[in-house]
Amino acid sequence: MVGIVVDSCCDLTREIIEKYNVAVVPFKMTIESKEYVDDENLDLESFLTNMQASKKGVVTSCPSPLEYKEAILSRNTDEVFVITITSKLSGSYNSAMVAKQMVEEENKNIKVHVIDSLAAGAGEIALFLKLVELREGLTFEEIVEKIENLRDSMKTFFILDKFDNLVKNGRMGKVTGIMAGALNIRPIMHGVNGEIEVFQINRGFKKSLVNLAKNIGEMFDDLGERLIITVGVGSEDRSEFLREKLEEMYNFKNYHYFTANGLTSTYANVGGVIVAVI
Repeated sequence: MVGIVVDSCCDLTREIIEKYNVAVVPFKMTIESKEYVDDENLDLESFLTNMQASKKGVVTSCPSPLEYKEAILSRNTDEVFVITITSKLSGSYNSAMVAKQMVEEENKNIKVHVIDSLAAGAGEIALFLKLVELREGLTFEEIVEKIENLRDSMKTFFILDKFDNLVKNGRMGKVTGIMAGALNIRPIMHGVNGEIEVFQINRGFKKSLVNLAKNIGEMFDDLGERLIITVGVGSEDRSEFLREKLEEMYNFKNYHYFTANGLTSTYANVGGVIVAVI
């Protein structure tokens, strides 16, 4: 059986992790002087409270190559896939690649393939769920080809309710962030080759959700065959609203909601929604 390793930006539930025997390599987040480990012991409520109260940005640290190496070897199999957050936002992919080289040099019979998701949160989950399907009955090389093709055709979007984290971390100017909040601007953003770009500008979160549903339907002729994942930070009602719009417009059913863990919460902030279509 092919082994699977993910970083903690892949917001899997504990039930799924145990069911599929997944190794999760955690990020670390530091708020001022307090460090949080993004694992099953994270007190997410306390983390979010301190994140919002802090005037400084959250400092994140990706898993080390040694942590990845240990996770890969812990799968006790000759074939392992690793899924990471986009390499454009983090060093997680590079750490995993160093670990892959270390493992393969020391163990000639082990094959490791690292997937740069070119996404985060929902995108990583979508690739994970497809990988679980593909590992049944295909060779390692066939899985590599198919999962990379799926990654390249996947679309990811996100809508934020708060911009203060982006301002604190220098990813958005303070004036721009204040103006966006004051004018109730809630743009739809999307991933382009692993980087974040504006897809559509709207006023109001619900309008952005409605327009996102419309655009998803227009992008995919075969929407009924697609898998849609949403990840939210305290925003299950908004994800549910998006699901209802998709069902209303397209009779679409293949939809799954996940709750964000620590790192995804850092990027998306409270009220944000990340969407992946694959």
